[in-house]
Parts: sequence; C-alpha cells; structure tokens
Amino acid sequence: MQRKQSKGFVELEWVCPSCDGVNKGSRKTCQACGAPQPDDVKFQRAADEKIITDEKVASAAKAGADIHCGFCGTRNPAAATNCSQCGGDLKEGKARQAGQVMQAAPAVKIINCKNCGAENPSSERVCGKCGAPLPRTVVEPVPAAGVVTPAAKAQPKKVNWLLFGGIGAFLAVCCIAIFALLVFPSKSVEGTVADVYWQTSVPLQEIRAVNYSNERGSPPSGAYDVSCHTESQEICEDKTVDRGNGFAEVVTECRTESQDYCSYTVDEWATIQSYDLSGSDLFPEYAEPSVFNGQRLGNASATLTVTFSTPKGEITYSPSSVSEFQQFQIGSTWTLKLNALGGVLSVGR
Repeated sequence: MQRKQSKGFVELEWVCPSCDGVNKGSRKTCQACGAPQPDDVKFQRAADEKIITDEKVASAAKAGADIHCGFCGTRNPAAATNCSQCGGDLKEGKARQAGQVMQAAPAVKIINCKNCGAENPSSERVCGKCGAPLPRTVVEPVPAAGVVTPAAKAQPKKVNWLLFGGIGAFLAVCCIAIFALLVFPSKSVEGTVADVYWQTSVPLQEIRAVNYSNERGSPPSGAYDVSCHTESQEICEDKTVDRGNGFAEVVTECRTESQDYCSYTVDEWATIQSYDLSGSDLFPEYAEPSVFNGQRLGNASATLTVTFSTPKGEITYSPSSVSEFQQFQIGSTWTLKLNALGGVLSVGR
C-alpha cells in the first residue's frame, strides 16, 4: 500500500519563448519583454527552489490548474470564470496540464550572457552586468502514475556513427583474431605416443537431509521442519508534482516492501563417496561398489590423456571417447595439428 504526505509547495519557473527570459511560475507575463506565457510553454523546476512558508502564497499554490483563455490566450486562475484580459467565457478555455512529476532542475553552473558575454550563475534569471535575460534549458516534466499526457515531440539525437562504427570494427577484428588463434590450425608436428593414462570415477549416493537457512522465497515441495519469517522495509521517495499554476507540491510517497525468508530441510541425493580407478594402459575400468537399500550410483566419469613426444617437447591430448583413446598404441606415430597457442586441434595418421 502506498502512502503519501505533502511536504509543502515550491514555485516553478518558465522560459519566455520570445526573449529567453526566465520568469517565476506565478507570473503570467514575461518580466523581461512583457509577452504573455503561451499555453504550450511548460513550467520547470528552479535551481534555487525552497518550500513556501507564506500562507497566502501557499493557498494560491493549492488551487487547481490555470486556464488559458480560448479567445486571447491569457492565463487565468483556476477559479476564474471570465478572462481578465478580454472578458471571454473561460469555459471555452484550455486548462494547463497538472499532475506531472517534475525532473530535478539542472545543477547550478556558470552560463554566459548572450548580450554581453558576462558569466552568471545559472540560478540567476537576468544578467548581473547588463540586465539581459539569461538562456535556460527547459526540463520536461515526467508524467506521474495514472496521469495521461499528450505525447511529447521526440527530439532526434545525433548519433556518432563514425565512433560506433570504429568501436564495432575493432571488436569484430579482435573476435576474429581470437577465433582464428583458437580454431584454425597454424602448424603441424609429428608426435610419438610416449604415455597413456586414464582415471575413472563412480560416485555412490544416498538420500541425506540437507538443511537450508534463510532462503529467499517459499520452500520447495517436500520440505519439512519449515520456519519462515517476513522482513519488511519502508521505501520513501520525494516527488515534485506540477500543479499547473506555476507551483508544484512536494510529496513524500512511501511503500512497504516485504520478502519472505525460510529455513527448512529437504531430503536430497548426495554423494557420500567416490570410487576412483586409474591405469596406464588402453583399457579403462570402472569400480563396481556395493549398493545398499536407499543408495544409488551417480553418473560415472572418465579422464583420458595421451602424451606425445615431439620435436617441440611433450604435448598432451584428451581423446573424446574410449574408442578413440584405444587407438593410441605406445610408440605409434601421429600428426598433430596445433593452433597458434600450441593447443591440439586434431590428431591423425
């Protein structure tokens, strides 16, 4: 369950499309050039925003979204019925969007005045030297959960295809080079079988009680001695929600996330002993341990190794099957195809 608590209201700002002047959200017209705020100009968070303490201003912030007159475009308060500029019926007007979660304002940085070139903090709205409006980057609001907004116009991003192409080509060359080193034969050598060796392993298994402690989620079927507990954690997040009237409400949203943890015992097949045999001939053997009630034999495995004597020293090879292994008679000569790293790719007569 989600819980919400209001922390108060902050004033937003908007950028005049006529002169790039930055204005407080409560202003209906640009303080630099006097142009009215168009209905398609969005509010953005201020870099120096603070929770409003003035009760009168906070009361105005609680009002609904402002309405732009359908006849002259003037922005009017939500409670108004007629336009303050032309007297037109605001039933024909357009209410501003509200309910969007606002992104954080850009970090304070130095921006240059387009008029005189002076450096100013980004929190300033006009140049401290010449008074000209300072350029700002508009931050688009993010729709809140359950709020439907018109699709924003996608801004195409320039893709540096040359950079991506270069990186892709470099990675492709590296992959091809590694593949070639490991897969393609680079040389052949003659080798004489100097030694053969095999080792086999047969695991003996039986049902054992295996204990699990504090495992996330539900216990598996067949588990017993089950003991579960739930751990809960409260996750809170502050969101700044546009009121559509030049102000935004800062809301703390909290939710509780719960996770079950269980300790239990499960009867599982477990290896209790491995029976190993080894030899230096061509006839691998497997142990045949006695199996009692409640026991079973696991999957047997074998390691097969042939050692060749070559002009480049001893080279070992692992046959893939017993039938292949039995071809390597001591003293027989074979041709070994090696990759660039010296690994054996294939063995033939």
